[in-house]
Amino acid sequence: MGTLSFIYILTCLLFLFFKVSFAAVDSITPSQSISDGSTLVSKEGSFELGFFSPGSSKNRYLGIWYKNIPVQTVVWVANRLNPINDSSGLLMINRTSSLVLMSNNKSVVWSTGLGTPIQANNPVLQLLDSGNLVLRDENSGISLWESFDYPSDTLLPGMKMGWDLRKGIKRHFTAWKSPDDPSPADFTYGIEMQRRSYPEAYIRKGNKKFYRTGPWNGLRYSGSPELKPNPLYAFDFVYNDDEVYYIYSLVNNSLITRIVLNQTSSSRERYTWIEAENVWRLYSSVPRDYCDNYGLCGANGNCILSGSPVCQCLEGFEPKSQEKWSLMDWSQGCVRNKPLSCHKDGFVKFNELKLPDTTNSWVNKSMSLKECRDKCLNNCSCMAYTNSDIRGEGSGCALWFGDLVDIRQFPAGGQELYIRMSASEIEAKKGRRMKRAAIVAVSLAVVSGMLLIIGIYICRSRTKLKERNEVEVVGHQNNEGQNEDLELPFLDLSTIASATDNFEIHNKLGEGGFGPVYKGILEDGQEIAVKRLSTSSGQGLNEFKNEVRLIVKLQHRNLVKLLACCIQEEEKMLVYEYMPNKSLDSFIFGMDTLE
Repeated sequence: MGTLSFIYILTCLLFLFFKVSFAAVDSITPSQSISDGSTLVSKEGSFELGFFSPGSSKNRYLGIWYKNIPVQTVVWVANRLNPINDSSGLLMINRTSSLVLMSNNKSVVWSTGLGTPIQANNPVLQLLDSGNLVLRDENSGISLWESFDYPSDTLLPGMKMGWDLRKGIKRHFTAWKSPDDPSPADFTYGIEMQRRSYPEAYIRKGNKKFYRTGPWNGLRYSGSPELKPNPLYAFDFVYNDDEVYYIYSLVNNSLITRIVLNQTSSSRERYTWIEAENVWRLYSSVPRDYCDNYGLCGANGNCILSGSPVCQCLEGFEPKSQEKWSLMDWSQGCVRNKPLSCHKDGFVKFNELKLPDTTNSWVNKSMSLKECRDKCLNNCSCMAYTNSDIRGEGSGCALWFGDLVDIRQFPAGGQELYIRMSASEIEAKKGRRMKRAAIVAVSLAVVSGMLLIIGIYICRSRTKLKERNEVEVVGHQNNEGQNEDLELPFLDLSTIASATDNFEIHNKLGEGGFGPVYKGILEDGQEIAVKRLSTSSGQGLNEFKNEVRLIVKLQHRNLVKLLACCIQEEEKMLVYEYMPNKSLDSFIFGMDTLE
């Protein structure tokens, strides 16, 4: 029994030992280290810190990647400039409370100990579930260093892009040179600002500006009208005396998303992880289109994506070189049609714009738009102004000096900008506006007149058609009534027209006061005489009906027999039997001899 108890206890101890030995840890102290093959895993298992080799490279780097994503996706690299060529890498906290990475010869490959080291009584290095690697004093809780202050190529939720003005830290991003080489490329992304200027974010290729977001206007970057509240992530821009930065956070914590700077595609890309497909799906990317290329249209040019060509001079400006402009070389930009005269100048309002490059700008967050206008007008070097914050009724003041560069026109979601113009240019603009208004007014008058004429014609046509239809309906109704009351057959107009050869003159028997009489032959061979009521007879529909009723009642063997009638469209006709020997008066008065 004692032996069994001993075995059981030993088994439990061994299990506990292995559990402690192999349990994932998220932090180390100065007495611990991370060697190649061992890792730190954040508390909830979101991220992992360790050594890796990118792509086909055999070099070893210390980095952080997503723990539970099968496609290894590295979000931060420590020794980007100094790879280790074997598996001897060792990460530890040294005696000065700095984080150091060493190789097999005990040489320092990478370290956080830049500048004056901060002494800590109990330093701890911990990997957080945000992906942030933090070195802090366990006793005071003060952060000594954190990886979020020194990003690589990836912007994670909760990471700040911008400036910590108190510590003098600039958080910007640098793309990998290639998927096999995480060393910094010449493709960078970050917020740039001068003293009292309007901050905004730029992507640069080397020293050249490649893409610009436009300044933050309180709601979004002025060059990103599509940046709106959405169900995936929230975003903010902080601009005060201590910090200037952009940050985003997840609305749904189950979502995995990241922004990465890509040297290969020359773009800044946002990806989301699709669990069902095990892939990173592209959510958005900049530059988006041709007009996002920095300074495409030169100074005082306006890029309009739907235009042909896309580059056009701002109103009040003309190409500096018409010859080059015609060849679609817009690099020299545009110059004013008429020179400025300082205090006699005014301003012209432009709408739906991406605001110009803010390198030569000035901003005051408390001024009103009127105060902003006055300040710009009183400074002869000021070329444009607008509200720095468009929320509500607008607030703050932003001024631009010198040429206006990298403007583009949006169909919607752009911003207002008031551009300085000479008084003569403003008067000319008013004249052009009045001329356009007159042309529009005349055009509208002509179009309205044509529409009125067409409308009257249509109404009259409909009225005539309605009257004609009413006559046809009445005709049918009357004939049906005659058939029911008098048993008088009804012949349609086409039948009678066929019988009389369309009322040919050689079939005409004579003509009385109420109209002509025609001889006809029906399809069955019966000869008929058709009395066609003349439109000038003055006899209306009621009189005609009365005549039909009277003749029907007066049927006699010595009288001509009424065979049928026709009331159709505007025709009213009586169909009699044909008398080959003419009428009775011929016999009484002896005017003709019998055939």
